[in-house]
Amino acid sequence: MTYAAALRRLYFVRFAFAIVWVVIVFAIGGTAGPLLTTLLVIYPLFDAAAVLWQLRADPDTTRAKTAEWVNVVVSVAVAIALGISSSMSISAAVAVWGVWAIVAGVPQLVAAIRNRRNGGQVPQMLSGGISVFAGLGFLYQGVQGSAMITGAAGYAALGAVFFLVSAIRLSVTLKKENA
Repeated sequence: MTYAAALRRLYFVRFAFAIVWVVIVFAIGGTAGPLLTTLLVIYPLFDAAAVLWQLRADPDTTRAKTAEWVNVVVSVAVAIALGISSSMSISAAVAVWGVWAIVAGVPQLVAAIRNRRNGGQVPQMLSGGISVFAGLGFLYQGVQGSAMITGAAGYAALGAVFFLVSAIRLSVTLKKENA
């Protein structure tokens, strides 16, 4: 399997996971409790696992992968921080989510720029840039005391759309290459 095909599969999986996660968060209405805490911890852990899978699938052993490794470490740290903060207050969790969106958005943007030769990366570039701006908004809301964690679900839904578009673009690219 080519790296582009592996990325396509990963993006479809990330899309499906995010949609299920969003539906559950909206279904519980962002209500504080053990289920919300679990959901908040699972999302960044899944992100870290997906990036690790992407690193493993990447055949280019010569290029630096610092941005991806930063994403993994930050996502694991954020999972821990979300577990702690969401048990204290939703607004603290919103602020932590914002910091994560900022810090994860930059490496996502860098990785997408580096992977652009594989195709389907423009949506990932946009997603990384939007993450930084959305993260600033979440951080501000959390610091101001907002308890609207459903905004994070909306953010995740947008990310899911970007993964779907990337997967579709890669499908088209792979079809052209195999034609």
